[in-house]
This record gives sequence, C-alpha cells and structure tokens, in this order.
Amino acid sequence: MPETHSSRRSIGSAAAHPGSSVRNIGEVLRELAEDFPQVTASKIRFLEEKGLITPQRTRAGYRKYAAHDVERLRFVLALQRDQYLPLKVIKDYVDAIDRGERPESLPGGMTLSPRMVSDQLARELSSHARSLTVETLAAEAGATRRLVDDLVGFGLIAPAAGRFDEHALKITKACVQLESHGIEPRHLRPFRAAADRELGLVERVIAPEASRRDVASKARAAETAREISELCLGLHSALVYSHISRMDS
Repeated sequence: MPETHSSRRSIGSAAAHPGSSVRNIGEVLRELAEDFPQVTASKIRFLEEKGLITPQRTRAGYRKYAAHDVERLRFVLALQRDQYLPLKVIKDYVDAIDRGERPESLPGGMTLSPRMVSDQLARELSSHARSLTVETLAAEAGATRRLVDDLVGFGLIAPAAGRFDEHALKITKACVQLESHGIEPRHLRPFRAAADRELGLVERVIAPEASRRDVASKARAAETAREISELCLGLHSALVYSHISRMDS
C-alpha cells in the first residue's frame, strides 16, 4: 500500500504533531507493556542513543514522547523481536521513510506500511507471538506429521511446553520445499551444527558485554549479536552463490 506524506510522518518524523499529547517515559512503558513486557526505560534510552527515536525535551531536560514516538518504538521493537533485524537495518529503513523514500520491503521480504503501523503491527504481533500445536504447525506449513516428527528428532525444531513458535513454522515451511527436491531432514543436520557453531562464535564475541548486569549493556550485546548473525548469513549466502554462479558459466 503506497505511503502518503502524512503516513511517512506517522513513523518517521521527530517533530511533535501540533496539539498532540505527550507522555513521560513511565507512561510510554505502560503503553508498551502488553506487547513488550520486557522493555525498560534503559532500553528506550538505548534506542534513542542509536538514533531510532528523538523525543522532545523539556527545559529541565526531561524526555517527552508524542504518539508517533510510541508508534515508532512499537515498530522498532516488533522488528527486533520478531524478525531479529539489527538496529542498523531498521534505522536505514525508517530513515529512508523520513527522507520521503518508499522502501518496498525489509530484508527477508517483510513489508509494513508506516501509515498502518498500529493496525498492521497488531496483526503482525498476533501472528508472531502465537504458539502452535504440532497439528497447527503441520497444517500451516503444509507438512506431514512424519516430517514434523523428523524435524524434531533431528533437532531442527524444538517445542517448548509442547508448542512451537513462528521460527519453527518458518523452518518447517522451508523443509517442506526442500523435501520436494529430495532433501530430507536427516540431510539437514549439518545446518543445525553450523547454526550452533555460529551461535558459539557470537556468544564469545559478546560475552564481555553480556556479562554486565545493566540493561543498556545487555541491549548492546543483543544488538551486536544480531549484527554479527546478519553478517554471517550474508557471508554464507555469498559463498554458496559464488559456487552456484559457476554452474552456468
């Protein structure tokens, strides 16, 4: 859906809308609590430090958040939580909207119309936050129960309290497509091992920051982990495509 000029302001503008009500940080946290119960004042200040939001300041230096600041926070937090996107990628996207550009999608093909942030994010949140039974997982992925059982058996997906998350659904959908090419779950164990090795590498890099107790340090550690993971995925794709490109040369 095309964004209008007013729609771009709803997510991108740092200036307060005339006559709009403002909130202090405590009121913002209460607004976000239902969808993002783990968010803290330190996390919001960290996002400000990274240039994702720019709240107004009173003469005394207190932050005041307008409605569009809260919606922008929802947008950023949802992309972090549900898409595991680094803040740099998210910032580039919202900055493009601020400049009046129309980025069609985020990495991974996810599309969100800024002027529909509230309603559409509500739908996205309900989609990504839900947990799936094994039957629902199989039905939505178009998989057989045997395939799902095999994916669990080979450690490619794992239920929590008997239910699966959105990431398990994405994995299962990919494996359904791979199965049509004769690639079975038993062939995919190296992917699990590679993911574990990558995670180990990331954890070693962020260990000093992650070991600190303050929220800002943990937020920085999580953001660094996302950035490294994104770079690793890009490297993996480049290495594979470089070999594939030689097949028709």
